Amino acid sequence: MSASSVTLDDVAHAHRLLRERNPLVQCLTNTVSVQFVANALLAAGAAPAMVDNPEEAAGFAEIADAVLVNLGTPTAAQVESAHLASAAARAAGKPWVLDPVGAGGLPWRTQVAVELLANRPSVIRANASEIMGLAGADGGSRGVDSSAQVADSVDAARSLLDRADVVAASGETDHILGPDVMVKVGGGSALLQRVTATGCALGALTAAYCAVSPSALIGAVAAHAHVAVASEIAARSTTRPGSFAVAFLDGLDAVDESALRELVRLDTV
Repeated sequence: MSASSVTLDDVAHAHRLLRERNPLVQCLTNTVSVQFVANALLAAGAAPAMVDNPEEAAGFAEIADAVLVNLGTPTAAQVESAHLASAAARAAGKPWVLDPVGAGGLPWRTQVAVELLANRPSVIRANASEIMGLAGADGGSRGVDSSAQVADSVDAARSLLDRADVVAASGETDHILGPDVMVKVGGGSALLQRVTATGCALGALTAAYCAVSPSALIGAVAAHAHVAVASEIAARSTTRPGSFAVAFLDGLDAVDESALRELVRLDTV
């Protein structure tokens, strides 16, 4: 077992800190996900701020507890804001998360994501195809969907660790990599794939957890565990995507230490 491994005690402690500290997360996210991401942060125990204009992005990053940069629907102004906010967060010692939506499938946004790596994100959170695309491999990307298996992206994820503290590949089993360890987070519901913005919400929650955790690795693992458990709670009451979206928000709120200890499945490699 690596000295850097993450335990259920670490996850439970991070969850307590999230609820106690209510971290403020600046979200530069896509137009499809804005409301859902804001509600997901509120339900989980954090505070959202959707400040994504160039005039305010850097200044707000300095006062926020963490920053999310999501490239789902990038415009020139949003890309400028992403550069400004991520640079300001890095300079201020604040964690920031890069969600390179569509990387590898769309050349311009792939280049934007590569340029943002210069500000060294605390976590790159993406699906397998996006991680492989960002690393320069052919992951078979289909826009924002992943047609690659998470296990296939591990080498690509490792290659990105010289430009990010942690790389998290989400899928049926999430693979979260630090410099000397990989943590697998199992569980979750297949309905997460049938509701838009659940991945975006995971990126925002990763930023929130990184703001209160002693390391980006613990923050990323705790966020993925929280989402997996919330989705399992939600799936107990519905099998349809529309009602699942609402139940998932309720599930994010319902997650407590008992649920984490009962349902989280961690495996450290």
